[in-house]
Amino acid sequence: MLRVISTHVFLRQRLHPGLLDQLTRGGAQAIEIFAARQHFNYTDRAQVREISEWFRSNPVHAFSLHAPVFPDLEMGRDGVPSVNVVHPDKSRRIDAMDEIKRALETAEQLPLDYMILHLGDREDAWNPRTLEHSLTALEHLQAFARPLGVGLLVENLQNEVTAPANNLEILATGHFDDIGVCLDLGHAHLGEGIPAVIGTLKERIRSAHIHDNLGDKDSHLWPGEGNIDWTEAMRELRTIPRLEATVLEINYTLGDPPEAVSTRAAEAFRLLEL
Repeated sequence: MLRVISTHVFLRQRLHPGLLDQLTRGGAQAIEIFAARQHFNYTDRAQVREISEWFRSNPVHAFSLHAPVFPDLEMGRDGVPSVNVVHPDKSRRIDAMDEIKRALETAEQLPLDYMILHLGDREDAWNPRTLEHSLTALEHLQAFARPLGVGLLVENLQNEVTAPANNLEILATGHFDDIGVCLDLGHAHLGEGIPAVIGTLKERIRSAHIHDNLGDKDSHLWPGEGNIDWTEAMRELRTIPRLEATVLEINYTLGDPPEAVSTRAAEAFRLLEL
């Protein structure tokens, strides 16, 4: 499995080569870039070129790109609606897919393997409508991503739409044989539990977001700072036949300075080798 870290830990800062250098010093073999305009502005050709050139000159892989969650520079704090491809309003769904496609276009310069997708917001319920909208979104985005060489991975969120059984129903109903799942361990811990979620999604999982929490909220703590049993979690992860990467996805609000992130990442990667 590739050791990967997400740039999410630096979400409040503009992504630049110096930050990428810090991430790799912690032992990361690959990077997941979080597409947020104030961080990695996928519409800014100069920044996309700068980041692409860093990857071309370093032995580190651009494994995945997390799809945008908000389309603005303030992460929705000014009231801008989220990027939601299953929203009841058709114009919202169209706007959301257009925003995700803008981010996908970076694959023309960045050699990405995957894009991580959210289907819905936390309050979105599972019903025939959200199933239909999920199918439409995945079909549309897959048609856009495939010529760019990018695969799609759907993340299990804290909503009904991406509950493990529903996630599988979406992929099976749409005959999306080449769309996989990004397992979020923190979300699984807050939901049905890590063993149960892996048991359901095992054959579809290609990547895993790694972070910890205390079972009360989605804190995105460093592994070992919450109450996830990491010995059990790693034992379960090793049963996944096609897991390509474990991706540290740590909260930017923890305030770790760049130089400390390298040390914390190295500690986390050692823990994940249990």
